[in-house]
Amino acid sequence: MEEKLLEIEQKYTEIQKSLETPEVYNDLKLSGRLSRQISEMEPVVTAFRRYKALKQQIAEGRELLSDPEMRELAKEEIDAAEAALPGLEEEIKLLLVPKDPNDDRNVIIEIRGGTGGEEAALFAHSLYRMYSMYADIRKWKTEVVNLNETELGGIKEISFMIEGAGAYSRLKFESGVHRVQRVPDTESSGRIHTSAATVAVLPEADEVEFSINPADLQIDTYRASGAGGQHVNKTESAIRITHLPTGTVVECQDERSQHKNRDRAMKILASRIYDEERRRQDAELAAQRKGQVGTGDRSERIRTYNFPQGRVTDHRIGLTLYKIDAIMDGALDEIVDALTVADRAAKLSAGDGE
Repeated sequence: MEEKLLEIEQKYTEIQKSLETPEVYNDLKLSGRLSRQISEMEPVVTAFRRYKALKQQIAEGRELLSDPEMRELAKEEIDAAEAALPGLEEEIKLLLVPKDPNDDRNVIIEIRGGTGGEEAALFAHSLYRMYSMYADIRKWKTEVVNLNETELGGIKEISFMIEGAGAYSRLKFESGVHRVQRVPDTESSGRIHTSAATVAVLPEADEVEFSINPADLQIDTYRASGAGGQHVNKTESAIRITHLPTGTVVECQDERSQHKNRDRAMKILASRIYDEERRRQDAELAAQRKGQVGTGDRSERIRTYNFPQGRVTDHRIGLTLYKIDAIMDGALDEIVDALTVADRAAKLSAGDGE
């Protein structure tokens, strides 16, 4: 591990020096890329330098053990340094876990009501509200792209974007089946119903990463519509784009402008295709890490929201919290943090076994 850390520190120092040269400093694109590299490497280098300082403290302390006047002080310093080393080593191991290249991206979230009829649609609305409130807490921007509502205020399907630093890193573990157990407002006998909704979290694709051949697209326009007359438009501003090679279909009708709907639909289409390609590339690696948290098997039941008991359980890590009201109001950080730690530990374990 120390050899790898020395290489990182050396590269860090080299980049720092290059940023001070006029040719790099005046190249905004290059200096920006190198500055981002420095920022990513800095936590590892800082921790490694603390590690080297502790090792140096132990070595110097052992040299002083033979001095009767300094023996007690030296022993105290050695004990303190040796006690701090294991925790610092674990911190460094976690910092060395490869970062997901998508972590800093914006996200597109798609929620669909699953089994359970109208109650599933109402639960889908509750999930949309939960993520919207979480975005507000983190000062992120939320923008609805496509919405298909029911007469009772539920959501059959919704696509929305969340823009903000680290959005994907915080929301990538939300993909999957979310199950709810509660007494619906329409249930007069007080019987608890179980229903579900599916969530898909897609990293927003950069336009430069790949291009979509216009010949592969079928683009249809139609009149926007919505429950109870919402979003009804007399002009054909809604857009449906079909990517013929993959059969991927994207609809966008939230904007009055056909041009804006088309731009948004293309953005979602690119993100979906990018996401599917990413999943294919990650399949082999995921198979090697059977214990990992996982970021998107949409058929996997990942979480249960039990309203009568006031609890939320994430089945992947066995976490149960009795604070359902706060969680439904967007207090997701405790769950997100636990999932992030579990994923890092799984990746670290997989790395040790290679």
